[in-house]
Amino acid sequence: MRRALALPLLSLLAAASLAAPPAFASQGKEEKKAPATYFALQPLTATTIRRDGRRGVMTLETGVQALDPALMERAQQSEPRLRAAFAQVLMTYTAGMPRGAAPDLTYLGSRMQEAADKVLGRKGSKVLLGSAMVN
Repeated sequence: MRRALALPLLSLLAAASLAAPPAFASQGKEEKKAPATYFALQPLTATTIRRDGRRGVMTLETGVQALDPALMERAQQSEPRLRAAFAQVLMTYTAGMPRGAAPDLTYLGSRMQEAADKVLGRKGSKVLLGSAMVN
């Protein structure tokens, strides 16, 4: 008998929850979102030589920050070119990296910043590096 009462009650509650407006909905006010100032690129990879002499892979997470909305739009539109330029910098760096050495992120960041400035046509953006891993 309990199941017979539970089914109509559950269906009534489900219908009522779908029809009710959310409690946190704004009352006719639309809030403007702040324009994006940062976007992350897909992780970059390049081959390197590990400490034991075998081939390894270096993975680096990167992103671009631009406070100027016009520059940010240009950076987002140039994402494939930025990714290609960053990958070229990373591959060149890992090709000459000593066996088993830790990556120099300060050097990589400065070279990638130069590449970003060149791709975007002017300064004003900031290249941010995330995690770097040699596997």
